[in-house]
Amino acid sequence: MKGPAEAPPLIRRELFSDTYSSWSETGVDFSAPDAVVDHGDLDFGSGADPWDIIEQNVGRIMDLGHPLISLGGDHAITHPIIRAVRKRHPSLTILHIDAHPDIYHDYQGNPRSHTSPFARIMEEGLADRLIQVGLRTVNDHHREQFRRFGVEVIDTVRWGQDIDLNLTTPVYLSMDIDALDPAFAPGVSHREPGGLSTRQVIDLIHRVNQPIVAADIVEFNPRCDLSNMTAIVAAKLLKEIGGMMVKTART
Repeated sequence: MKGPAEAPPLIRRELFSDTYSSWSETGVDFSAPDAVVDHGDLDFGSGADPWDIIEQNVGRIMDLGHPLISLGGDHAITHPIIRAVRKRHPSLTILHIDAHPDIYHDYQGNPRSHTSPFARIMEEGLADRLIQVGLRTVNDHHREQFRRFGVEVIDTVRWGQDIDLNLTTPVYLSMDIDALDPAFAPGVSHREPGGLSTRQVIDLIHRVNQPIVAADIVEFNPRCDLSNMTAIVAAKLLKEIGGMMVKTART
């Protein structure tokens, strides 16, 4: 479905709205001067390969020395982002929160599909570990891919407060909004009932005990949203991810 490319300005609007608290639950004030640098949206109108545009710009920004949160868009953007991040972090764990594994070899012959970024990432050896949390659409092809790439899976059936991620390297956090149950975030292209609550996702983010060096928030589709609910949730998750970037950088 079309629509996720329209998400970033709506997430920004809610992030900076004076309707809501500007503070993360970890004590970071996002309204403070220089707390957030908005690098704007990428322009894909030049005719260059969008994957190259993403990788080059992510690398340029990360070379400034700050952690980066990228707003999608669909999940296809994660592959070129991770290419840039891996070059700067030779030890890297991906924590992927999603209803879907997004590890198909290809979708309808397209290896760059939003259903395939983690297949490309693992084929290229861009992460030491891939931990996928919140899955509830796993099929036999996915299971073959899990075995092939050594993916660690925590699906919703096994969800619990005793989850131990055992993180030992810097972390890239990939947050697909459809990991949440549609009751909390209806504005997605592929609604999958039986998902996580907003509180469960925030608690998981708060349990990350290694530096979060980069992250993405993807698959929010404003065309499917109700009462702006998903935009507000996405902005809340952005604050909590950002807050943990600050917290883990200090520890």
